[in-house]
Amino acid sequence: MTRHARNCTAGAVYTYHEKKKDAASSGFGTVNRRLGKDSIKSFDCCSLTLQPCRNPVITKEGYLFDKEAILTYIISKKNEYARKMKEFEMQQKADDEETAKAENAEQQKRVEKFINTEKNIVNTPSPSTSTSLSLLASSSSSSSLSDKPSTSGALSNTSLGKRKELPSFWVPSETPSAKITKIEKPDSTVYCPVSGKPLKAKDLIPIKFTLVNDPDDKKSIIIKQNRYMCPITHDILSNSVPCAVLKPTGDVVTIECIEKIIKKDMIHPLTNQKLTEKDIIPLQRGGTGYSTVNENLSAKEERPSLQC
Repeated sequence: MTRHARNCTAGAVYTYHEKKKDAASSGFGTVNRRLGKDSIKSFDCCSLTLQPCRNPVITKEGYLFDKEAILTYIISKKNEYARKMKEFEMQQKADDEETAKAENAEQQKRVEKFINTEKNIVNTPSPSTSTSLSLLASSSSSSSLSDKPSTSGALSNTSLGKRKELPSFWVPSETPSAKITKIEKPDSTVYCPVSGKPLKAKDLIPIKFTLVNDPDDKKSIIIKQNRYMCPITHDILSNSVPCAVLKPTGDVVTIECIEKIIKKDMIHPLTNQKLTEKDIIPLQRGGTGYSTVNENLSAKEERPSLQC
């Protein structure tokens, strides 16, 4: 072991370099790693299935989905909302019944109290009669106590009808520490799985990619590296090329084509239609399996921290 180097371990201070080196070799700490090409979604792949789209559609924010996948997602969210709404209505019905029972019990108590008060006013016993009644009540209570079985022994868990009151340690919602949770009213809005903004099936815009016509290339379209091109400039589309969608026809063109050709007259070069700013939707680039998209291509792996 050298004396004057970063590998020196004779010092009294545990340096940052030593801590980082030990953390890397022992499996502790946070590891930063650059994402490879295999972790990046291609620009023409669905944001849900991560596979090339057969019927591509985009949202207003420019996120690409396969039509079948996004419609399945919307239907599943609506079914989930219907299930949660049914549970919420059942809870509301149970709460209403419980409130009605409490009101009926309170009303019954008032009636009984009123009847007992009226009986006491009408039939007031004399002192001698009350003394005899008290003696009779004491004798009857003593006899009833003598007739009761002894409770000194073990009490069964299912006796006295307490089977349903006792907690169950095998069901999480029935444990003694479990609290009754109230179901909140579900939100009927379906949100985009990527942007988190409200999503409707009628707002999905169908688009079309222009295939690269290369008679010498006999490969399948999925295997090809250069699959699509801009229909106006014939530039190859990829993750490194910013693209946009022309809403009236659904054509995918490059941003450079829009800036240099389309925005001069705001006319569609293929159909001569008049375009507006809302008709140009920027297509989101291919992202990764993480929350950020192309802004930070490094992944963090959280591991147990190394204690000094």
